[in-house]
Amino acid sequence: MRKAIENRYEFVILFDVENGNPNGDPDAGNMPRIDAETNFGIVTDVCIKRKLRNYVELVKEDCENFKIYIKEGTVLNTTNKIAYDRLNILDGKDVSKDDIAKLRKFMCDNYYDVRTFGAVMSTDVNCGIVRGPVQINFARSIDPIFQQEITITRMAITNEKDAKNNNTMGRKFVIPYALYRTEGYISASLAKNVTGFSEEDLELLFEALENMFENDHSAARGKMSLRKLVVFKHASVLGNCPANKLFDLITVKKINADAPTRKYSDYVVSIDKNTPNGVELIERV
Repeated sequence: MRKAIENRYEFVILFDVENGNPNGDPDAGNMPRIDAETNFGIVTDVCIKRKLRNYVELVKEDCENFKIYIKEGTVLNTTNKIAYDRLNILDGKDVSKDDIAKLRKFMCDNYYDVRTFGAVMSTDVNCGIVRGPVQINFARSIDPIFQQEITITRMAITNEKDAKNNNTMGRKFVIPYALYRTEGYISASLAKNVTGFSEEDLELLFEALENMFENDHSAARGKMSLRKLVVFKHASVLGNCPANKLFDLITVKKINADAPTRKYSDYVVSIDKNTPNGVELIERV
């Protein structure tokens, strides 16, 4: 039986994009997401967690205890029904609290992303709601981003009607370069009392963060790379220091304030290793 983690953690990651769109906004024609007031770039937590799920699914190959609950094309009610069948619980609207607790445990035990990030599984086939121990903030660019719109030409055609035109035009949005930062939290209390998130799960999470771009390359996303992963390990379950004080130990500054950035070396990353008592700083990348 897996043993839940006994230490609280926080982490900071830095990643960059070169000539790509790290997270398109469907409400804005798939332009890179931005904070409209400041023009700082944004990558949502959902986007980051999608990459982590994809990595775990690729590495574990849907094996027992490491299945992925939220994935493309999945019908959640069908997945939930598996839990009912395995536990011999009748599917219906009047499911007891004890049965819901059993269903939640089954989902946590069998689906890595449920015991990591949690899930709302209170659909028509109700498996309850799980609050996961791992939470990730939106990523934000270090500086305002420049959204470049590039016109592209499509030489192939879809139907005979389009054959009258020699070609058709399209648009592609890219960011020439941007460095992003985000923070994450790992609750040992929720791991212990709710999902059973273990040391093995924790190592897999860090491995996924380190490699989340390596098997996710595409023309649309350009060149994306993880540049830094710094982990803060507390000596206790509830933690020994507020998370914001630890995050403040990592600063990123532009070297030349008057020139546009085009590479990671245009920034200097400073890490103050004088952590508060009871907190260990681990520089994984």
